[in-house]
Amino acid sequence: MPSEAFDCIISGGRLIDPETGRDEVADVGVRDGGIVRIGRIPEADGTRRIDAGGRVVCPGFIDLHAHGQCVAADWMQAFDGVTTTLELEVGVLPVGAWYERQENAGRVLNYGASASWIFARKQVMAGIVPDPGRHPMEMMGEGADNRGGWSSEVAGARAVEDICSVIEAGLREGGIGIGIAHGYAPGAGIKEMTRVCDLAARHAAPTFTHIAHMANADPLSSEDSYVRIIGLAAATGAHMHICHLNSTSLHDIARCRALIQHAQARGLPVTVEAYPYGTGSTVISASFFAATDFPERTGSGYDSIELIHNRQHLRDRADLLSARDADPAALVAWHFLDIESEPAFQNLLDLSVLYPGGIIASDAMPWVEPDGTIYRGEEWPLPRRLSSHPRSAGTFTKFIGEYCRDRGKIGLVEALAKCTVLPARLIESCLSKMKRKGRLQEGCDADILVFDPATIAAQASFSHMTAPAAGVEALLVGGRPVILDGRLDARARPGRALRGRGPAHA
Repeated sequence: MPSEAFDCIISGGRLIDPETGRDEVADVGVRDGGIVRIGRIPEADGTRRIDAGGRVVCPGFIDLHAHGQCVAADWMQAFDGVTTTLELEVGVLPVGAWYERQENAGRVLNYGASASWIFARKQVMAGIVPDPGRHPMEMMGEGADNRGGWSSEVAGARAVEDICSVIEAGLREGGIGIGIAHGYAPGAGIKEMTRVCDLAARHAAPTFTHIAHMANADPLSSEDSYVRIIGLAAATGAHMHICHLNSTSLHDIARCRALIQHAQARGLPVTVEAYPYGTGSTVISASFFAATDFPERTGSGYDSIELIHNRQHLRDRADLLSARDADPAALVAWHFLDIESEPAFQNLLDLSVLYPGGIIASDAMPWVEPDGTIYRGEEWPLPRRLSSHPRSAGTFTKFIGEYCRDRGKIGLVEALAKCTVLPARLIESCLSKMKRKGRLQEGCDADILVFDPATIAAQASFSHMTAPAAGVEALLVGGRPVILDGRLDARARPGRALRGRGPAHA
């Protein structure tokens, strides 16, 4: 067709569209940020052609749970196959100001955030007003002294109304659902939670929930917390999305998984995500670390907690409290399933990662300097001195390379669905643009990944955290190349904001 022109043609690759199950060798024509043709496309003069022979061509991965949210984090996630990176578990406030800051700075990947319940709680109960100039993970460390009882105390009726008002303002400014990091404020009562979930249901906005309690023993066990989430879904109609099933279930993954499956079988709006690591990461001021019976309730000693910036393991509770007082926002790695020392733990991890219909999400952390401050630079390659968590560089590539290719635990089409169309569908109720993402179809956005199925793999480790993943040979965001021939274009800033349907963004 002489009149047909393309900005780019991806030719001869194995095209996989997880939504339709399409799996064939064909070409993809891209124009004006979208996929306009799939099939056999003849040579076109002056059109960039990406040879994808012997490679897989699929939608770019959608990460619902990414805390990095900056250019450096985007670069590392680009090599992990990610084209859309969202901060939905913790969320942000004020939402409008956060989006404005990201747009002014320029982003590599598509980005977005939820309205944050925990920041609303801090604001109302402790007067800790969120600062859009600070990173959300820095804000998580604010108020470690629990002033105002924001973490441990039940909110009164007036406070609950004020918390909901702050959250609703965030939704109206474009927040993608509500982030409920309940585990960091376990004192919040069920009356507050039902009001927040009522708000979510009214706005058709999913909640992204870190369960209230993580323990293998009653009272206040992980199982107790999952039953509460299931009850909230049933009682309010809110879509309750459970963050990192692997880490919050600890050693009780089998039982917690069974409870969730029973709830889903009864039609309740409950979904899950997991990442393929037995080590978690968070801020050291997380309330569950400071519990006096932490080792007995979690099955983990204090030496399972490692300060990320200096690779030092804690020794005892006094060590924990000292480190927390020195820097409440310090990032730590928590080795809750030490697979190297206990191979049987791999089976527990598999139960969460391979949950039927479950989503893969990274929980990627920010990159930090040796002194623990968050890195805000834009050097490529990232300096070796920086630390984070290997999942910040290799969640999706580890999942595809290990679970699909090396271990044969899941087929490629099903594995790709967990990284693309399933997360897209989850947030379509409040973000209609997602209907054009997570799919490789004509009319969809040209967020496209080309990878080598023989080499795709995570390379980052706790001894070399800044090692980019292998196997991603091309990555397009809105039709614009970020990676070509395995090389990053450090100047590219094609990322665009994804905002929920507040009045200005319906």
